[in-house]
Amino acid sequence: MPLEGQKIAVLVESDFYEPEIFYYQRRFAEEGAEVHFLTRLWGQPSLTFQGHEYRAPFSVDKSFEEMSDETLRSYAAVIVPSGMVSDRLRYTSDVRELSPATAFMVRAFAEPQVLKGIICHGLWLMASAPETVRGRQLVVHNNLHGDAVNMGAQYVDQDVVIDGDLITGRTGGHHHLFARQIIETLIARNKTAEVPA
Repeated sequence: MPLEGQKIAVLVESDFYEPEIFYYQRRFAEEGAEVHFLTRLWGQPSLTFQGHEYRAPFSVDKSFEEMSDETLRSYAAVIVPSGMVSDRLRYTSDVRELSPATAFMVRAFAEPQVLKGIICHGLWLMASAPETVRGRQLVVHNNLHGDAVNMGAQYVDQDVVIDGDLITGRTGGHHHLFARQIIETLIARNKTAEVPA
């Protein structure tokens, strides 16, 4: 259980890609990690979302809203998944302000010890905060290539791309490769941290 004692956050909203979310739910737990699914709860104790492919229900009772810096730093990784999750989470009633989910991710980007994972259309969530990925190497769904370039990112034509504390994946169908890289990166970080100074 190489990730025992570590927490991984995965953002969720409606139209999530079921094979991906269900894979994360089990795969990270297999390595000993505690997996938390976070969303914007809109003042509710929990919300149930429907998946994109099969309309499968998925209930979430944890929110990134008003999360303290200390709690944010307690996560080893934060993942923005594929599908329409990021498009739904980037909604803001006042376009002069970042959506709560984007603001949360901006805070995560300010914490280099927190690994950020963004896959497929997940980059949409950062469109209103392009400085977070400007100059960074990444991959996105082919449909978002122009978005990535316009945000100042360096597009790399690979299924999974690592740029320091940012790991990106091409499509939701690559979630197994993406998850594997997150796991391997966290294990490598743990080994580095264990080396005496």
